[in-house]
Amino acid sequence: MSIAVAAPSTARETMRPLALLADAGLEVPVLGGGRVAHTNLDLAASAPALATVARTVGDLLPWYSSVHRGTGFPSEVVTELVEDARAVVSRHVGARDRDVVVFTRNTTDALNLLATAVPGDVVVLDIEHHANLLPWRSRRLVVAADTIEETLERLAVELASKPAALVAVTGASNVTGELLPVARFAALAHAYGARIAVDAAQLLPHRAVDLGELDADYLVCSGHKTYAPYGAGALIGRADWLDVAPAYLSGGGAVSNVELERVAWHPSPERHEAGTPNVLGIVSFAAALQELERLGPDARVAHEAALTERLERGAASIDGVRVIHGFTDAPGRVGIVTVQLERGSVGLVAAALSAEHGVSVRAGRFCAHPFFDRVATRANGLRASLGLGSSSDDVDRFVAALSSIVADGPTSTYQRTGDGWKPVADDRPKPQIFRAG
Repeated sequence: MSIAVAAPSTARETMRPLALLADAGLEVPVLGGGRVAHTNLDLAASAPALATVARTVGDLLPWYSSVHRGTGFPSEVVTELVEDARAVVSRHVGARDRDVVVFTRNTTDALNLLATAVPGDVVVLDIEHHANLLPWRSRRLVVAADTIEETLERLAVELASKPAALVAVTGASNVTGELLPVARFAALAHAYGARIAVDAAQLLPHRAVDLGELDADYLVCSGHKTYAPYGAGALIGRADWLDVAPAYLSGGGAVSNVELERVAWHPSPERHEAGTPNVLGIVSFAAALQELERLGPDARVAHEAALTERLERGAASIDGVRVIHGFTDAPGRVGIVTVQLERGSVGLVAAALSAEHGVSVRAGRFCAHPFFDRVATRANGLRASLGLGSSSDDVDRFVAALSSIVADGPTSTYQRTGDGWKPVADDRPKPQIFRAG
C-alpha cells in the first residue's frame, strides 16, 4: 500500500489511504441528527490502530496462552511472538548489541522505570511533558530559550555547574510538534559525563529513529501513539543501570530463585517485567512498527509536512487565532499545530467542533503546563494533530469549522461541567459496544 504525496503548494490534494487505519470510514453523530465522516485531529493524544495491527490481534487471539513457562503449543507460539516483538522493537529504533528492550505500559511507565535506575541527578528542560518532568527523584530544571542554540548553551552551563547522571529530553514537543536536534543534545550530555534519555512518544510515530546514529543512551515510547493502542510501551537502552536497579515490580518472572531469606533477581529485561506480560499489546506494537517500516519514512514525512504547512497556514489566517511556537530555529516539526484564541474558551470551541462538525481535537495545556504557560498568553490552547490517514480534506474541514465558530460562535447551547463543555441538549446516540449490567 502506498501513500500519495503532494507538494506543500498543492491546494486540493487528498491523501487518505482508506484501508490503512482501523477507523477508516468511521462516521460520528452530530447535534440535530445525522452523521458525518469523522475528522480525527487528535492523534498526538492517542492514535487509532492500523488495520494490519487490528488483523494481527484478531489472528493472535485464538492462540493466546501463558508466556515463557507453558508447555502447550499455544504457549510456545506466544512466547516466541513476544521475543520476536522484542527483536522488532530493538531493530526499529537502532538499538545496539548490548541494549535491552523492557516492555512497559506506555511512555510514562517507561520513564518511571528508568527513574528508579538513575544513579544521580537528572537535568530536564521546561518544555517536557509531565511524564518527563515528574518521575525524576533529583531533578534540575533548565528553562529553554527562544532558540535551540541558546538552550544548548544554558544546558551546558547547568551541566558544568554540577555533575549530572542523565539529561532527559523530548524528541518532538507534544505542544508545538517542534523537533529537537537530539544528537546535539546527546553530544553535549556526553561531553559532561552524563547519559541522555529521549522521550520519543511523539517522535517515533512520525520519524525514523536510530539510537546508534543519535548516540542516545535510552529511548522511551508508547504503542498507543504509534497505531497500536493495546496498552504496551517500551524502554530501550543500556543495560547496566537497569541490571542493578531494584525490580520495578516484584513477582514471578523477575527472579531466578526465591528463598525465605534471599531472592536472586534476573538481569534486565526480565528483572523489570514481573507478572504475565501484555501479549496483545507487545505483539501489536511490533506489528505497527513493521508496518511503518513497510510504508517507508520518506513518503510519510512528505505527506505530513504538506498537511502540517496547510494546517498552520489555514489556522493562522483566522482572525483572533495565533499559532504557538517554542523555538525560532527548530530543525523541523511533526504534524502538530497548537493555537490560542484572543477571546473565548478553547474548551467550548473544541466541544462545538466535535458536536457540530465531527472534528476531534484537544483543548488544554497538554500535560506540559510549564512550557505552555511560558509560550502562551491565554490559559489554554487548542491542538490539532495529524498522522497516517490524515488528508487535506480533514485540514480544510477543521479550518473552515474553526473559522466559523471563532467568528460567529457555536450554533447550539453548551454548559460547562466537571468534565468540560457539553451540549445542553445532546441528542447524539452512543454506540452500543458494551454496557455493564
